[in-house]
Amino acid sequence: MQKAIFEWARLFSGALDGLELMFAIPNGGHRRKQTAKRLKAEGVKAGVSDICLPVARGGFHGLWAECKVGNNRLTEKQAEFLTSMEMQGYYTAVWWTFDQAKSNIVNYLSGAIRRGGK
Repeated sequence: MQKAIFEWARLFSGALDGLELMFAIPNGGHRRKQTAKRLKAEGVKAGVSDICLPVARGGFHGLWAECKVGNNRLTEKQAEFLTSMEMQGYYTAVWWTFDQAKSNIVNYLSGAIRRGGK
């Protein structure tokens, strides 16, 4: 799903101001112990969300999103990270489908999603 989100973003980055700034955080996946140890020393942290859109809209500083599929659920660290980002003034989301992600990004960038629900 995440690959599809970024393929869509590449196609529509000219149509949605700020979309070109969205990026992925390669925190997940299986790694050799040596690689994991090096990445941790470089600042990689468990629980950091999959996607960041560092564009201020609707009273938010930016958007952090976690992609989930099937019965996969947020880990405790992922939930803590999202809560921390909300407390810092970011919009956060958990996306289960490509359509949900696309709609959420469009709504966020268009200003339809507003802090405080106004």
